[in-house]
Amino acid sequence: MAKKKASLTDSLNQVLADSYATMSLTHLAHWNVEGPGFFALHTAFQTQYEELFTAVDVIAERIRALDAYAIGGLSTLAGAAKMREFVSPLSQEDYVRSLIRCNEKLVAGAKRARDLAGRRTTPRART
Repeated sequence: MAKKKASLTDSLNQVLADSYATMSLTHLAHWNVEGPGFFALHTAFQTQYEELFTAVDVIAERIRALDAYAIGGLSTLAGAAKMREFVSPLSQEDYVRSLIRCNEKLVAGAKRARDLAGRRTTPRART
């Protein structure tokens, strides 16, 4: 059981790092997007990074609820994150494409953590 718990907390810490990286990249896009879709994208990016900030806190609290410790600090989070950084300026389309890739990777990691949690908490069937 301890090994499964460690796998789950490791997976959640990965989601935490990837969420933080996605939040940061979304904030970067928010600051630097330009062009005809500026106002819509600027607003959408802000909504997303604010929601990611809330999610990061919830994920870290879940890790603590499992009696483990959440990783933190910029260099630690950056080192753990598995996101490809981009550098501004980018076109509107490239910001959106890049953030879609980040979010797809983040969702895949969250699904892995969910599946580990399900295996950890689901009682075995009696045979």
